[in-house]
Amino acid sequence: MDQGTTPPAPDPAPYRGPGAGSRLTRRKPVERLITESGKGEGGALRRSLGVWQLTSISIGATLGTGIFVVLGEAVPEAGPAVIAAFVVAGFTALFSALSYAELAGTIPVAGSSYSYTYATMGELTAWVIGWCLILEYGVSVAAVAVGWGQYLNELLDGTIGVTLPDALSAPPGDGGVVNLPALVVVLLAMVLLLGGARESATANAVMVVVKISALLMFCAVAVTGVRAGNYAPFMPLGVAGVNVAAATLFFSYIGFDAASTAGEEARNPRRDLPRAIILSLVIVTVLYCLVAAVAVGAMPWQDFTGSEAALAGIMEEVTGHAVWSVLLALGAVVAIASVVLAVLYGQTRILFSMARDGLIPAVFSRVHQRTGVPRANTLIVSAFCGLLAALIPLGRLADATSIGTLFAFALVNVSVVILRRTHPRATRGFRVPLSPLLPALGFAFCVWTMTGLDAVTWTVFGLWLVGGLVIYFTYGIHHSRLGRPHEEAR
Repeated sequence: MDQGTTPPAPDPAPYRGPGAGSRLTRRKPVERLITESGKGEGGALRRSLGVWQLTSISIGATLGTGIFVVLGEAVPEAGPAVIAAFVVAGFTALFSALSYAELAGTIPVAGSSYSYTYATMGELTAWVIGWCLILEYGVSVAAVAVGWGQYLNELLDGTIGVTLPDALSAPPGDGGVVNLPALVVVLLAMVLLLGGARESATANAVMVVVKISALLMFCAVAVTGVRAGNYAPFMPLGVAGVNVAAATLFFSYIGFDAASTAGEEARNPRRDLPRAIILSLVIVTVLYCLVAAVAVGAMPWQDFTGSEAALAGIMEEVTGHAVWSVLLALGAVVAIASVVLAVLYGQTRILFSMARDGLIPAVFSRVHQRTGVPRANTLIVSAFCGLLAALIPLGRLADATSIGTLFAFALVNVSVVILRRTHPRATRGFRVPLSPLLPALGFAFCVWTMTGLDAVTWTVFGLWLVGGLVIYFTYGIHHSRLGRPHEEAR
């Protein structure tokens, strides 16, 4: 076997199997997770991705709507202290990123935190995490696609003087009938994914270069309009405002874990997955803080209210020429399309793992022999996300995504500590320093950030969890492969 697929060394007291406890707490042995890596119904995923492609997947899934669109929603909540809010959200993500890096290097499979919790906390917890990941990935694809439509209108207006009517560019509730551009970008991403993991990763890498260049261009141009007075008072809405803004901006960091969903398509996952996760988060955090600092310095924070394409507006105001805002809008269109592509990829791979375990229908784990892609999975997920993007407003989608992600991240930090105890001698490509202190801080930051979300978001999250539990107890628990005697012997 290659370095990426070598099972962990057996421990002195290995896990005795799901029969040792209730069905709800049965755990999937780490060795079995590794053994099943890459295998699906009728075919197998292909190991074709290197460290830079994996890093691009995480950057592609992260860097986009958060800075291009959600910034306009967060600045009115914190004022110039939105810079501090980005730092707080970044620290929340950092501690969890370290835990993800260790787990991805220890259990390099496609299921991300779903698989990690299956090995450490049991099936019910794994299902809840998988259900939260559907919220994180599936719903965020829709939220990001909505932002793409907003910048597409900016681009069309600046180039040919035409904008799509609200009826075709906004969902019901935002003055429209259907958000057609949001649906289109999801379908375009679907076409790229159907071509194969390596092909779609290459396309994503090109788009990542374009969007980083666009943000650096914004900073270079907009810095000429920075006024010191725009930073005072720095924290007009107090610490509470920073907390609320950090909860909103955490949406901007969702996606750094996307590389972990490529664990079964990475050439050397134990080495490359931890590097990709940490490197992508560092690059994204630096860019976010830089762009936020320039943006609030170039435009009074009160003027951000209702500005969904804030960066493009700043460019035009600072320079007095529409050409710069058009160039930024072009970069944003490419940037946000990259997020849709990378996040949609992650969602399909998580569902692939859940289906392989029997918790959802087997169609999601069926791999096309020629392309090595879970084709039916990709088609179904794209249709679902496309409909959400076309019919649901952005703000509610972003908040719902954040709470699901924070919940999953909190339990990933717990999983690191548990796996250290149950598999102390497992091969690890990376180890979280100062464990269990840093994982504990990661857990605490996630919980604290969740308190900044409003009651409506918590209600939606609660209803989502209830719906997920209904599906698990009516389908998943009865079809779980871990619960079948002949599967236990494998």
